[in-house]
Amino acid sequence: MSLPKPMMRGLLAKRLRFHLPIAFTLALTAAIAFKYTVTEPKKQAYADFYKQYDAINEFNAMREAGVFESVQPTGK
Repeated sequence: MSLPKPMMRGLLAKRLRFHLPIAFTLALTAAIAFKYTVTEPKKQAYADFYKQYDAINEFNAMREAGVFESVQPTGK
């Protein structure tokens, strides 16, 4: 009663034929999920913010608050 010899020849190729398509499918699924759950909402949030953002108004508010050392606040 002896144990059968393990099949070693071609073992890597056999396992890769099975696992490689699964790995690519899971990686692609994760990338698509990340794109639509993280990056797309973030891009939309930035777009919504900059639709109504006024840089000149923000600069004047910071200048009046004394944030900049080189620009003195005006006495409006």
